[in-house]
Amino acid sequence: MNNESAEFEKLLTVVRELRVKCPWDREQTWDSLRQLTIEETYELTDAILSQDKKEIRKELGDVLLHVLFYSVIAEEEKNFDIAEVMKTLREKLIIRHPHIYGEVQADTPDAVKKNWEQIKLKEGSKRVLSGVPASLPSMIKASRLQEKASSVGFDWSDSKDVWNKVKEELGELEEAIHNNDTEEKENEFGDLIFSLINYARFIGINPDNALERTNKKFIHRFNYLEDKVKDSGHKLEDLTLEEMDKYWNEAKGK
Repeated sequence: MNNESAEFEKLLTVVRELRVKCPWDREQTWDSLRQLTIEETYELTDAILSQDKKEIRKELGDVLLHVLFYSVIAEEEKNFDIAEVMKTLREKLIIRHPHIYGEVQADTPDAVKKNWEQIKLKEGSKRVLSGVPASLPSMIKASRLQEKASSVGFDWSDSKDVWNKVKEELGELEEAIHNNDTEEKENEFGDLIFSLINYARFIGINPDNALERTNKKFIHRFNYLEDKVKDSGHKLEDLTLEEMDKYWNEAKGK
């Protein structure tokens, strides 16, 4: 048994022991673990965005723990076990990579993705856009919907056309704002964001990553501003916007 297999077996043994001996582990169900799994996944994505390799390793372990935990629960209920999970995954990967394990030609990442979606349709997906979880965050969901539509040829041919669509949607939003139509403002704002996400795909940007990096940048700069104001003996609410801008620009400079 190689080192990977040995470590996996030891980890699985610990998970099974905790399930029997630990009061908290013993009472967990698929439903009770669901929210925790979501949290662990987000913690992993935070570590990835921060490029903290040590934290990524730790969070990958936490996600793996949840995979094993669900499998042990299923094993107890005599539904399936972790071996069946891995076997099913291995078989799916082989089927969905015929350019590696078969005769299909796919030499680019885009060709591979399009082929993957075609195979999923043949496997029984009733609609092209099926398989996108309803509970995905809206921005990620928009990206996945656009990718799936693109896989069957429903897409723009040129990034300039996509940018023109962005400008068109911005004009429609401005018109809705001018008309002060609340429902239409929301509709047009959504259309504008959807178009920007589509443009991001064309220029090779992950829009969710881009926005999260901006969030982190805003937090860093605002915390700097807050600390500086506190050090000066004042309160944020006592300063004018111009005075706060001074510290904000300092933060940008740093």
